[in-house]
Amino acid sequence: MKILVVDDSPSTRAFICGTVEKAFGAEVTESSTGFEALRVLPGQAFDAIIADINMPDINGFELLRYLKAHPGYRAIPVIIISTQMAQEDRDRGLAAGAAAYMTKPFQPEELEDVLRSLVPAED
Repeated sequence: MKILVVDDSPSTRAFICGTVEKAFGAEVTESSTGFEALRVLPGQAFDAIIADINMPDINGFELLRYLKAHPGYRAIPVIIISTQMAQEDRDRGLAAGAAAYMTKPFQPEELEDVLRSLVPAED
């Protein structure tokens, strides 16, 4: 499993990466901004993308809109993880094409369950 984690907080990235690596043995690529994620995307095939909303330069909603408009990335499930807890933010993320919307703080098991539901297990 290959996962792209996009979050401007080093501690949040480390927590997400550690959770995904431990639970799935996943290969994780980190990006600290949406722009950096756009530079990384063409070089690898990702099974899922986990992204924050509030980031410098390209925010999570803009990144999501780009991914869902691009034929090469459209099928990749995107999980939004954000401090924005309002129902309108959740609705906006899901309407833009996010496969799931989680709020911070969250438990590692929550992320594991969401990933398990979105990415088929490899045999």
